[in-house]
Amino acid sequence: MTESLIFIIIVIIATLILGTASIRILRPFEKGLVERLGKYQRTLDSGLNLILPFVDTLIKIDMREIVLDIPAQMVITRDNVGVEVDAVLYCQITDPVKTRYEITNYVQAATKLAQTNLRNVIGEMDLDRSLTSRDIINTQLRDVLDSATDKWGVKVNRVEIQRIDPPSDITEAMSRQMKAERDKRATILSAEGDRQAAIERAEGSKRSAILEAEGRAEAVRMTADAEKYRQIAVAEGESQAIANVFSAIHEGKPDNALVTLKYLEMLPKLAEGSANKIFLPYEASGIIGALSAMVEGIRDKAPEKPKATA
Repeated sequence: MTESLIFIIIVIIATLILGTASIRILRPFEKGLVERLGKYQRTLDSGLNLILPFVDTLIKIDMREIVLDIPAQMVITRDNVGVEVDAVLYCQITDPVKTRYEITNYVQAATKLAQTNLRNVIGEMDLDRSLTSRDIINTQLRDVLDSATDKWGVKVNRVEIQRIDPPSDITEAMSRQMKAERDKRATILSAEGDRQAAIERAEGSKRSAILEAEGRAEAVRMTADAEKYRQIAVAEGESQAIANVFSAIHEGKPDNALVTLKYLEMLPKLAEGSANKIFLPYEASGIIGALSAMVEGIRDKAPEKPKATA
């Protein structure tokens, strides 16, 4: 009875040990490689898996993306300027079998490969282009590294250049150059502003002169219109006056004596002025003759004064 109980206990313990040894749990980001007696057997996914205890060996592979820091190194550009460059590499295992059996340490291999290709890419550029073409450098490095690490079951997702540091004397020269460029742009902008201001002032003066000339022309035109209107009104008034006088004369039927008196009234006005000669109308001679006859007639009708006796 005692021997049977001991045997049952041993069997139970052995079963628990074998069961524990055969159960393997993989987390969601892990893959499992099963080696049976030193030979690759199969790949296990995440979750609960069973293996043969003491025969199968489980190797866990982390499938998450990792970040590799590429150490800083001195790189010579195409124009023989030494710059210090470092970068960051983002990669991820895509085939755990290749990562396990095709290379010993893919992290170290990817780091060294990134350093080598970083020297090659920047060595083909001059300093100015290397400082302004980070996206191009990142793209070229990613393509080269992704192609090289494909046989290891590793995919390079991104490569980012952290810094490109030229020597201190080059940095100071670039700083002076940028300051000179800023001063140049400031001078150009100031000159452009002065030129534009002068143009605007000239345009304002021109516009003011044009408006002033247009104002004077409008004033002259309005003055001329007013004078024209005045002369027309005066002419119409004189015409109406002459017509009225003419009608009155014809209606009154004046005799020669009245006409002669009117001519005599106009003679003083004809004599006004600085002229030395006066031109009389042709009819004036007849009028003067009529005047002489009228004076003679008046003289004849006047009574004679009596002569004084001695």
